[in-house]
Amino acid sequence: MRAANATKNADGPPASHASTRTTIYQAAPTPTELTDPFASLPPGMAPHTLVLVLLASAAGALAAAVVLPSWLPHLSESLLGPEPKAYWYLARASAFVAYGLLWLSMMLGLTMTNKLARVWPGGPVAFDLHQHTSLLGLAFALFHALVLLGDRYIGYSLAQILMPFASTAYKPLEVGLGQIALYLLALVGLSFYVRALIGRKLWRSVHFLSFALFVLALLHGVGSGTDSPMTLSLMFYWASGGTVLFATIYRVLLVLPSPARA
Repeated sequence: MRAANATKNADGPPASHASTRTTIYQAAPTPTELTDPFASLPPGMAPHTLVLVLLASAAGALAAAVVLPSWLPHLSESLLGPEPKAYWYLARASAFVAYGLLWLSMMLGLTMTNKLARVWPGGPVAFDLHQHTSLLGLAFALFHALVLLGDRYIGYSLAQILMPFASTAYKPLEVGLGQIALYLLALVGLSFYVRALIGRKLWRSVHFLSFALFVLALLHGVGSGTDSPMTLSLMFYWASGGTVLFATIYRVLLVLPSPARA
């Protein structure tokens, strides 16, 4: 009996029931074709509708800048005024609309997967709005570029408008950045229609160009806009850039590894 007790005591006291907590860092799950709720959604705008919108935008700009002054000069002067700045004003107005739509598209894209977007307006609706604002921004950006053909002060040619950094008449660097942004906007916007063909991984890689696109558009607007020094313009650029930066940081923090208790 004593030998048994001695052996029991030699084994030491019973193990404590207190559990040991171990912190394990788990990365947020990466969306896949199966977990992404938007993977099966079709493009928000039908292809033929997009073609009509882009054609209408281009035709309207070309009519205002080229056809109308040549065929009906008096009507053109009564509509746009005798000053050549009328085309510049049209270009600036359409530029602000295009940039505003681009900003809204960025914000919807960055926030549509969080809980707030699922409550309002809802994930699928936010995804649909994200596409529509991007494509409408492309239409206004196209109008913004082509309507400059009517501006007599600078005298852009069609080749200079289509080719980045081709013109040196007015702030070539800032204007060239905007031209690159236009092509990136077209690439990102049209990628919605080939997502099933190129695969989700490549599509996401193309979609990441949106960040470069937004920065280029912001630099283009601030650098080349004659009204950029105005208070309202500066407030608009600061507010849009700041909100996109905040939403981007918030989105990155959501996918960083988070501590989990085991």
